[in-house]
Amino acid sequence: MAASKPLIAGNWKMFGRQADLGEIALLASRVGRVSEVIDVLVCPPAPMVAVAAWRAKDTSVLIGAQDCSAVAADSARTGDVSAAMLADAGARYVIVGHSERRTIFGETDAVVRAKAEAALTAGLIPIVCVGETHSERAGGRLGEVVARQIQDSIPQTGGTFVVAYEPVWAIGGNATPTLAEIADVHDLIGKTLAGRSMGARILYGGSVNPKNAGEIFGAPGVDGALVGRASLKADDFSAIILAHPAAS
Repeated sequence: MAASKPLIAGNWKMFGRQADLGEIALLASRVGRVSEVIDVLVCPPAPMVAVAAWRAKDTSVLIGAQDCSAVAADSARTGDVSAAMLADAGARYVIVGHSERRTIFGETDAVVRAKAEAALTAGLIPIVCVGETHSERAGGRLGEVVARQIQDSIPQTGGTFVVAYEPVWAIGGNATPTLAEIADVHDLIGKTLAGRSMGARILYGGSVNPKNAGEIFGAPGVDGALVGRASLKADDFSAIILAHPAAS
């Protein structure tokens, strides 16, 4: 299920202030015309999305958000942020179902699917995250867990979406699956998606950094990456982007 154009997305998580948005212009200058062959995306915290979109408007860098409400319409939900608001602020993508949302906030596959559907309704492209914990992998349930998450988290309404495979145990640490293991899971995701979406990009996320990015991008079925804290600085994030074969 190879995609014609890779996507490399940076998830700033709950880091950064408006002063850090200068990294976007620096990133754009670092990657230059590479963005013609690779989609480059930065997802800052929600309060910074509108300013980030303004900063990026004359560059090739796309702006996304890290989460959205499962409710598509305007509603009395104090503190929640709708997908329509994010689109109005200039976001093009939104991450849903990140492992931190699933584990810390208890989001179920049904909630993730509702968020993805709300994103599609608002004209955003959802990046739906899936992945197993260490105990699930050790218990031989990797395939079962990932297949279930794909089947139950992906929107039933069609539309364009992205899937990000992020093994929970590899996030924020030094461990990553082997290239063969990454390829196997991406193949499983592609087969599970068959008939649901042709050409959905499948990203790898889990401790991607400038040192291992090139090898990971070379694994079969990897259409890009979802990068965490290594995306906060333009120097590190651009090094990851330029490690992709399409950049050469």
